[in-house]
Amino acid sequence: MSVAAIDRRAVSRIDTDILVVGGGAAGVAAAITAVRAGLDVTLIERYGFCGGGAVAGLSGTVCGLYAASEFDRGPQQMVFGFAEEFVEALSARGGLAGPVRYGKTFTRVHDPLMWRETADDMLATAGVRVIYHCVAVEVLLDGNEAVAGVMAWSKQGPLEIRARQTIDASGDADIVAMAGLPNFVGDNGRVQNPTMIFRLGNVDVEAFVAAYGTDTIMPPSVSAMISEASASGGYRLPRTKIWLFTTTRPNELLCNCTRITGADGRELNTLLHADFSEAEFEGRRQVRDYARFFRDRLVGCENAFVNDTGVQVGVRQTRQVEGTSKLGNGDILAGRKFADGVARSPWPIELHSGSKPRVEWLLDDVYEVPYGCFVPQRGENLLVAGRCLSAEHEAVASARVTAQCFSYGHAIGHAAVIAVRDRLAPRQIEGRDLRMLLNRDGARLDA
Repeated sequence: MSVAAIDRRAVSRIDTDILVVGGGAAGVAAAITAVRAGLDVTLIERYGFCGGGAVAGLSGTVCGLYAASEFDRGPQQMVFGFAEEFVEALSARGGLAGPVRYGKTFTRVHDPLMWRETADDMLATAGVRVIYHCVAVEVLLDGNEAVAGVMAWSKQGPLEIRARQTIDASGDADIVAMAGLPNFVGDNGRVQNPTMIFRLGNVDVEAFVAAYGTDTIMPPSVSAMISEASASGGYRLPRTKIWLFTTTRPNELLCNCTRITGADGRELNTLLHADFSEAEFEGRRQVRDYARFFRDRLVGCENAFVNDTGVQVGVRQTRQVEGTSKLGNGDILAGRKFADGVARSPWPIELHSGSKPRVEWLLDDVYEVPYGCFVPQRGENLLVAGRCLSAEHEAVASARVTAQCFSYGHAIGHAAVIAVRDRLAPRQIEGRDLRMLLNRDGARLDA
């Protein structure tokens, strides 16, 4: 029997200057930056809202804004530009808590509903054409490696979206892979484990903080309790070092504590449909065991209940582009700076594998991310933004967080505009020129 793949619905066509694929922090920043320059910009997003891992994955925090230090100097902000603009807009809605201690640095907890609304408002005000519930399924190529847009799926039918420049902000380098351009997955295919993050309601937060302190990384005494409870066989608690955050909502904790591996012990790779599905099942199972442990053993959680989990499991690492530059593992803790640095970060390396995530700190300093980390080695009319940047395994364990993704989108939005207006290939653009534009936008890269 002959089988043909058919969709008999009419194909709609959209022509745009810049197409952004993915509405996470990087995609939102890139789209708004580009449209403010007067270009026609289209953003497609598979969910009915923006936010990516911060919202769908419920990561719940804006990490990467503040310096780390051995000394208690309070929060020292190091990242500005679009990241600061979004943070201020979210805070004005009441959707962002003040800085809270996270080990040697600080982070800020957000309300995922208000994150969505803040993005909606900023995108609409700027004039970005947003298409929700839309997924790129094929890349349009002019010749062998010149990207001309994508074919996308929507409930209306197929969409042919033609663009002069495309920005892959999918998080998974989907467009890069569709185009057959150089990419890699983790450390020779090994990735960091996903996590199912959840929210716990009806917590006596005052009693909880009094018992365990204000550092959101729980103290060794809690890790010891988890180890003992797990060894007793009454709970399935594969991760002992956990992070619990008070939120903008009363009587609530944001819980980053699960460690999701496969039945065969592997770190699951969510690029694989079987692994992604297994991660969702296993993540929700672990949520129930951790919540039960909290009720049984943690002060203030005696009457708590799970009031939300991520729309999907939180993904830390999948496919990344091979860029004209690559952020190295050694660049992070060395605080390395680059002439074409277009983003800065003070965030530590957070490697998630085993029962205890490993955290390595960069103290009283920042490192920079060069522009070439977002420019594919081959291919035309394509840039990437977000956690699919070109970076080594440990480096991406620092570089993937929210504040930096805002910064990447800010930079790559400007790069796409230059490419369109000046008819330049992205690899012909000088990172120094982008740095100047970003500083004019308040990024303070030379502060």
